[in-house]
Amino acid sequence: MADLITVSDPDDPRLHDYTGLTDVELRRRREPAEGLFIAEGEKVIRRARDAGYTMRSMLLSAKWVDALRDVIDELPAPVYTVTPELAERVTGYHVHRGALASMQRKPLPATADLLRTARRVAIMESVNDHTNIGAIFRSAAALGMDAVLLSPDCADPLYRRSVKVSMGAVFSVPYARLDAWPKGLEAVREAGFTLLALTPDEKARSLDEAAPHRMDRVALMLGAEGDGLSTRALAAADEWVRIPMSHGVDSLNVGAAAAVAFYAVTTGRPRA
Repeated sequence: MADLITVSDPDDPRLHDYTGLTDVELRRRREPAEGLFIAEGEKVIRRARDAGYTMRSMLLSAKWVDALRDVIDELPAPVYTVTPELAERVTGYHVHRGALASMQRKPLPATADLLRTARRVAIMESVNDHTNIGAIFRSAAALGMDAVLLSPDCADPLYRRSVKVSMGAVFSVPYARLDAWPKGLEAVREAGFTLLALTPDEKARSLDEAAPHRMDRVALMLGAEGDGLSTRALAAADEWVRIPMSHGVDSLNVGAAAAVAFYAVTTGRPRA
């Protein structure tokens, strides 16, 4: 059983994992380097635990102790109880969900290992908005995508905002980074995948015409909000596909577009 430790000093070094959570640049450097990430809220904490991530510690306001009692009782790590005011001073924002956990990261799998058993893969290029990353992972999990591959400059799926937006779905879909871009796409094609680049370009075929749900192995490429896929990524694709638009709308937010396209490539597949 974990020790319940009441902390009243915001500068207590035991709270180091939780300091400055709103400083994006600091956390992007610190968390991967220190091998941790932050899970926020009861549901996300439970999903991280159930996905096999080791908990380093928890930071709770008093009212959440009973709600998470079963987790606490199984936990060998410390649990720090604080007032909401102290939590805000430590983290830099009002922790309205009242529960945070510092989790230990796992090593990322090798791309080849993911591709060996996958049939439907999402590939993101330069998606560096954490909200979009979280939304895409949530859709990928819900709609039956098998894995996600990230270009080197994509945002961290385990950053607090990404995890929160995904409601913990980042723990359900395995992902890896392609170290070389776009050269790494060659390994995806060699594994038997058809590379489909999602773009609003009028030269692209509609998803209905391309019928990706009938293809054996599909890797759907998604670009960043606004810019879309780069010229190099588009050139590396086997085919360009698009979502037909109406009423003069030229494109969707990448998170919404991903959900539509994931449904198109997974239609007819059994869902867990």
